[in-house]
Amino acid sequence: MKNNNYYCVIMAGGIGSRFWPMSTPKLPKQFHDILGTGKTLIQQTFHRISKIIPIENIYIITNEEYVNLTLEQLPEISKSQVIGEPKMMNTSACNIYMAEKIYNLNPDSCIIVAPSDHLILNEDEFSREVLIAFKKAEKQDILVTLGITPHRPDTGYGYIEFSENEKSTEAYKVKSFKEKPDLETAKSFLKSKNFLWNSGIFIWSSKNILNSFQLLLPEMYEKFQSIKTSYNTPNENIKIREVYNQIEKVSIDYGILEKSSNVWVIPSSFGWNDLGTWNALYENLSKDNEGNAIYGKNIHAYNSSNNILKTTQIDKTIIIDGLKDYIVVDTDDALLVCPRESDQEIKNYLKKIRTID
Repeated sequence: MKNNNYYCVIMAGGIGSRFWPMSTPKLPKQFHDILGTGKTLIQQTFHRISKIIPIENIYIITNEEYVNLTLEQLPEISKSQVIGEPKMMNTSACNIYMAEKIYNLNPDSCIIVAPSDHLILNEDEFSREVLIAFKKAEKQDILVTLGITPHRPDTGYGYIEFSENEKSTEAYKVKSFKEKPDLETAKSFLKSKNFLWNSGIFIWSSKNILNSFQLLLPEMYEKFQSIKTSYNTPNENIKIREVYNQIEKVSIDYGILEKSSNVWVIPSSFGWNDLGTWNALYENLSKDNEGNAIYGKNIHAYNSSNNILKTTQIDKTIIIDGLKDYIVVDTDDALLVCPRESDQEIKNYLKKIRTID
């Protein structure tokens, strides 16, 4: 039996600019089947969560531009379960908004907050650890996150430092959150054994996260509290638009978690990848004998190895010769050719192009 006090908020408002040119503002990466599984990333996330959360308790928060697209891809849910933000205000805003909305429906609610575009290979282990986190969050005044046990010194992830001396049923007290490190720092994190990758997956009771906002982001808390009689009413959208025009843009990590003294982390190993870059995707794609991940018809690679080669063109022939460790992506609107080691720069390429335009 699924617990009716358990809820999920799937965050699906990003535009995935590091996955350009496949991911665009009109069709971000969470709405693509980038792994070739037959399901888009948001569909995979929804079906994974629906194994442990009642479908009617699953909410998607996204940009208002993507509400209809979300409903098309998730026909199992009702329109009231897809929440369109009037503008992008980072993750503190969407988290307090959904906590207020769900608390209004059920004061005993506990919430898992999950990104819409992550890969999880071992879904049974994921479900097990989420249920452990729920049991802790509903009984204690704590905020819980799932930290990924690192297997390499990755510079593309944030890290969570935990205290080995403070442990409770598979969870550890968090000492600090660390920004994306340089390589030497990442190596030291890996060696120390008490650092985890920050997965961005959080579990808390709606009551406790709202108390945290009241303590740590009081101005934002007061703005959302001022419209509490409007949640889950026809007046909600109008009031939320007014609030979004008055609040600051701040991440949940910086605004709440890094400043809170009651965050706990569960070290996890369920085959997680945030699929944040083309390189992250490359790790999870099937490859030919030369290490090329080729997706699309009529792509021919010669004297080339360890490349990502992708096209959406059905009738175009593409020939690659002499490339090693490159990203080549051809869509209806654009062509990207860059070294794989430069995949973190794609976001900056776009900023420069838009400045020129």
